[in-house]
Amino acid sequence: MSVESFRTRIAQITGQIAGRPIDAALDAWLNAEHGAGSASYAQLKQSCEQGVAEGWLCNREGGGLRYGRIFKPADDLDGFSVDVVDMRDIAGPHHAHPNGEIDLIMPIDDGALFDGRPAGWLVCPPGSAHRPTVSNGRALVLYLLPAGSIEFTK
Repeated sequence: MSVESFRTRIAQITGQIAGRPIDAALDAWLNAEHGAGSASYAQLKQSCEQGVAEGWLCNREGGGLRYGRIFKPADDLDGFSVDVVDMRDIAGPHHAHPNGEIDLIMPIDDGALFDGRPAGWLVCPPGSAHRPTVSNGRALVLYLLPAGSIEFTK
C-alpha cells in the first residue's frame, strides 16, 4: 500500500459524501454502505493498519497518542483533510468541529470503542465538540474534516 493508493481509496469515499449534510442521516448512510463488515471498511482498515506498520501513518506521538495528518484539504479529496490517530484506553484533547467531523472507527482490540461506539462510522455535526476517547483497548480512528477545520480547546 502506497500513500498514493491510500489517497485514491479515501477519495472514493469523499466523492460519495461531498456536498451532503454532515448529520445523523450521513452517519446512517455511511454505516449502511461502508460500515463494519463491508468490503470498503475492510480495505480502509487494512490500509490504515499497513500504513501504521510502515510508518507513514500516525508518525507523530504526544500525550500517549500516535497521530498524523496524512492529507491536507484538497480538491481530489473534495475539500476534506485526512488524519489518523492510534489510541489505546485514552482520552485525547478536547476540540470542536466548526464544519463537522466524520470518523471511521477501526478497533484493533476486540471490543474497543471510540466515544462509546464500536467499529464503523461516527458523524459529528458542525458545531459539535468532544474529548475523543477510546475505551476497552486499542483502535485506529480516521478523521475526515471539511476544509481541515478543527479548534482545540486550551
